Amino acid sequence: MKKLSLILVLVLVLSVFAGCAKPDTDASTAPASAPETAKPEQNSTEPAKTEPMETEPAETEPADTEAAEPTETEPAETDLPSETPEDFPPAETEPIETEPIETEPAETEPIETEPENLFRFTRENLPRLDGSTACVPLAEALCAVLLGESRESVQDLVHFNRTTQSFRNLMSGNCDLLIVGEPNASVYTEMEENGFEYDLETLGRDGLVFLVNEDNPVDNLTTDQIRAIYTGEITNWKEVGGNDAPIIPIQRNEGAGSQALIKKLIMKDVPMMEAPAEYIASAMGELMEVVKSYDSSANAIGYSVYYYAHDMEMAQGLKLLKVDGVEPCKQTIRDREYPHLNDYYCVIPASAEADSPTRILYEWLVTEEGQRLIAQEGYVSFIDFND
Repeated sequence: MKKLSLILVLVLVLSVFAGCAKPDTDASTAPASAPETAKPEQNSTEPAKTEPMETEPAETEPADTEAAEPTETEPAETDLPSETPEDFPPAETEPIETEPIETEPAETEPIETEPENLFRFTRENLPRLDGSTACVPLAEALCAVLLGESRESVQDLVHFNRTTQSFRNLMSGNCDLLIVGEPNASVYTEMEENGFEYDLETLGRDGLVFLVNEDNPVDNLTTDQIRAIYTGEITNWKEVGGNDAPIIPIQRNEGAGSQALIKKLIMKDVPMMEAPAEYIASAMGELMEVVKSYDSSANAIGYSVYYYAHDMEMAQGLKLLKVDGVEPCKQTIRDREYPHLNDYYCVIPASAEADSPTRILYEWLVTEEGQRLIAQEGYVSFIDFND
């Protein structure tokens, strides 16, 4: 019985246990279906997880902005330095460019300012020039500087009619200003007889020089020997230390400046010998060519002014003789050591008004700037510019 009752109790317990276990199973089933319903909830939470995914792109955006920021700053930084150097150099260059522009006229200022009231020469108001052949280069340089043109372009303004005729042109009113050497004494007489009054200023100094073929062994002649050659007293080079050969003394035509000079400085009151036509040169260049190669020999002698023979390089193939032991050069001419000197003059009518271009140019030529131009052109100025 006890066993039976125990079995019954056991069955009862099991049945109770089985009854209790059934709802548990239902409950376990409920949770099993809950996860199925929970799946959408998990899906809804997954979008919640996507929010961080969206924030990750949001994190990328800052990353982009960070990359963009340096890119923006880089151009900004490059703009600033590149603009700054571009701005400053032009600013610095402008004054530099202006300065040379101001200095260039400053070089011409001496000429324009020389007539000290800022007078400006033009082709219309430039005085008509005339003078000696040896002064043509100086006149061309003067016109080029005054007008700001090239020497070639002003050649039409320089028509020089040689010494004597240029004085006659000044008297007759056919020119305004002369740049000229020493005229023949008869010219002064002619001006006086015509009652022509003039103003004359000395511009520079030159010398009467004597030249022979470079193969001639004679290097020096005395003034007396030169005079005797041109009177016909000395006729052979051996009489003055040269070869036994006849002397061919070439002369200039009457009216030439150098012809007036030899009569004044060398011949004095002694008449020159009558020269055959082939011994007379009508131009300075012609005289030098004749002396250089007359009869294909070294026997000719001639004369010229120092500037024309030396600085014009007309004496190539020739040599300048010493006179009384003094070699002709700029220094001996300026210092008056060379014995036979000739001055260059500027001459205008005395009636030229004080404010006229003629008078202004006349007065400027003797200023320091005018003297500098004369020296630069190879003439012997009174002021020594260490040339």
